[in-house]
Amino acid sequence: MPTRPIHEPRREDCPWCGAPGPRTRLRAPDLRHGRPGMFTLDECRACAHVFQNPRLTPEGLALYGAAEADAARRRRHRGTARAIQRRCAEPESWLDVGTGDAAFPEAAKELFPYTSFDGTDPTPRVVAAAEAERVEEAYVGHLAHPAVLRHVRGRYDVVSVLHHLPHVLDPRAELRAAVAALRPGGHLILELPDPASAFASLLGKWWHAHGQPHHVHLLPPANVRAELEDQGCTILTADRSAAHLPTDLTTAASLSLHRSVPAPLAGTLTAAARTADVMLAPVLSHTRLANSYRIIAQRRA
Repeated sequence: MPTRPIHEPRREDCPWCGAPGPRTRLRAPDLRHGRPGMFTLDECRACAHVFQNPRLTPEGLALYGAAEADAARRRRHRGTARAIQRRCAEPESWLDVGTGDAAFPEAAKELFPYTSFDGTDPTPRVVAAAEAERVEEAYVGHLAHPAVLRHVRGRYDVVSVLHHLPHVLDPRAELRAAVAALRPGGHLILELPDPASAFASLLGKWWHAHGQPHHVHLLPPANVRAELEDQGCTILTADRSAAHLPTDLTTAASLSLHRSVPAPLAGTLTAAARTADVMLAPVLSHTRLANSYRIIAQRRA
């Protein structure tokens, strides 16, 4: 166990807008890995920002580890890359923030074979990705850390931040750093879970974006758009349907059933939920059940 505390003091205001008196949204244990502890997500009554409270410290995040990207998200990487291709056909340089083992740059290279991809990640996995030639330059640490940001400031035609902000302690600083890494006229693409998805209330603690303790923040799209505009960006697109991940029923079934019913039955029911997720996705992605959103912004010259 770490010698320093794994939780920060509980706060009585919103870390995004500073409004007092957040309400409790839900309490949940670590359902994915079964490690000890109970975690609380609070929601700001003023701006709807959702945040872990009390929040894990950096030592706590290291102790519990980051959730692995699911297979469905990996399969959607090419679609994310195509969204940029329609705006920026031949970027010279691209930074993927929170890249992990660089699965996204590896997929995007199929569409952008002449683009130089770099990556940042809080873990040394990005170094292994560079050794495997999935990225060219690897930076260990959060993008907002001065030691990282000084190397990347103003260098990139494209910066991608895909389902990374919910895992960082200061998402506003990381978002500002992503804008700072862009060249004037460069494009930023963000994908995040939408805390206003109807699945959030329907599935509660079983909803994948509520996963604790890994998701420290859930950012409403209006807050992100306002911050980007304040940082000198023009919003080009903001879309839920294209970013929807067909994982809601699958994750809920997997987490809720594997401890309560025999393994063969749990496997059968989870497989059925996976089939339902995939078949219903074309419809659900155009409703309030869409679980994620994508924003593409351009830094003004």
